[in-house]
Amino acid sequence: MTSYSSDIAFTETVKALQAQKGSRRAYAAMERNGSWATTITPELAEFIAEQRSLFLATVNAEGQPYIQHRGGAPGFVRVLDPNTLAFIDFSGNRQYISSGNLQENPKAHLFLIDYRRRKRVKIWGEAAMQPFDPEWAERLQPIDDSGRPEQILIFKVHAWDANCPQHIPVRFDAEDVLAALQEKDRRIAELEAKLASLDRS
Repeated sequence: MTSYSSDIAFTETVKALQAQKGSRRAYAAMERNGSWATTITPELAEFIAEQRSLFLATVNAEGQPYIQHRGGAPGFVRVLDPNTLAFIDFSGNRQYISSGNLQENPKAHLFLIDYRRRKRVKIWGEAAMQPFDPEWAERLQPIDDSGRPEQILIFKVHAWDANCPQHIPVRFDAEDVLAALQEKDRRIAELEAKLASLDRS
């Protein structure tokens, strides 16, 4: 039986449901045409570098899932090589649920969503937490992040897929809105100065 990268999510049960609900033919064609990417392309690396947040999903030994949000300045998630992502995990509420789950089950998932451009990316792989080493600071730590580094998440990419924009609401980060308003105010002031100059002439 042929194995595809999308089989990481499309189990036989999933494929049976796709057949039952009428989408299997389209996904089978996708599989034959190369299925999902298994390495970090330049386009994916560019998308990741622009993101301010992500969701990390893990599962414990009993199959109980957990989702954790992580955020930072654009670039807080770094591409180390075509198969590896990493980011600093800063000290938080010290529950260590994700860390414990990864010790029991290394399989993990990253979900990134860009509301402004209405784009989302799903990444399957395996992850592990490593103790923070100061030598990582220059390579991973965003300049404007004042949190206390505690450990490092290393994520090995197995497959990824980009979703369509359907149902994603358009939202803008506060920093982007502020920058747009400041540019508007600057332009208004510039035009008012020109009008005043014309009135004096």
